[in-house]
Amino acid sequence: MTTDHTPATTGTVWFVGAGPGAADLLTLRAARVIGAADIVIWAASLVHADVLQHARPDAEIVDSARLPIEGVLPLYERAAAEGLTVARIHSGDPALWGAVQEQLDLCRALGLAVEIVPGVSSFTAVAAIVGRELTIPEVAQSVILTRLEGGKTPMPPGERVREFARHGTTMALFLSAARSGQVQAELLAGGYPADTPAVVAYQATWPDELVVRCTVGTLAARVKEHRLWKHTLFLVGPALAATGTRSHLYHPGHFHTFRRAEPAARAELRQARRAGGDPA
Repeated sequence: MTTDHTPATTGTVWFVGAGPGAADLLTLRAARVIGAADIVIWAASLVHADVLQHARPDAEIVDSARLPIEGVLPLYERAAAEGLTVARIHSGDPALWGAVQEQLDLCRALGLAVEIVPGVSSFTAVAAIVGRELTIPEVAQSVILTRLEGGKTPMPPGERVREFARHGTTMALFLSAARSGQVQAELLAGGYPADTPAVVAYQATWPDELVVRCTVGTLAARVKEHRLWKHTLFLVGPALAATGTRSHLYHPGHFHTFRRAEPAARAELRQARRAGGDPA
């Protein structure tokens, strides 16, 4: 007779995206998961305390701001031993710079079930605050999410701001405010003109939010003027000021499963595409 020594799954850890800050930017699923958790782990340095309003009155609340992963491990071990549900709250979306993968691996090794609840990222929140679409037809159809190289976590070869800047599209730079001068130099070296629109956003959606419009050429000066060095996101690219373009999606000449194209408008759209080098 063989004995299966694989540990049973006796608890669950939910990794919850808390969004950029405002508690009402949580998803309905995130609020539900936090409300059902026996243990809620959150980092006071990154997540606004208002999100704890969704927790049960009897839930155990743990501030992980000063804890390494070894400090959180006993909570996961207890969840596995006692069949508890843990809500591990991360700022923004857990898929971006959330140090989530190492925790997923750890929880699975303990036999815990794991689930991820996506959250609103700060770059989309900032785009909403300034009232801009980041993918403008004929201007920018890509968004690059990155950070400045040379920080605490090394960047893989080939991932440099100046190389990404050569694309000239929309870029969101995280975790880089403490070296704004270097950010500006890299953006300019990569080919963004100095008058390229930029946005500096500190604590987006928090009560002390500060959002400043500037250009690539004035980005470092504006950051230093406001003495920003953390919790700050940069948006850069021509889409932040572009006007006068039109999406084909709602053009009367565009067709899809639910709508037929108007013949004259369709011919006009085809001609415009050919003129732009698109064989249509």
